[in-house]
Amino acid sequence: MKRTLSLMMITLFTLSLLAGCNTVRGVGQDIEQGGEAIQESSS
Repeated sequence: MKRTLSLMMITLFTLSLLAGCNTVRGVGQDIEQGGEAIQESSS
């Protein structure tokens, strides 16, 4: 029982880390697109 619980906790932790990475990447892309829009409007 302890082994199963530990495995489930490790799996959930790993999945949350992977989801967090995708979120950070998405935020970076959004910021980059916002910066490009500002540059284009100022030209």
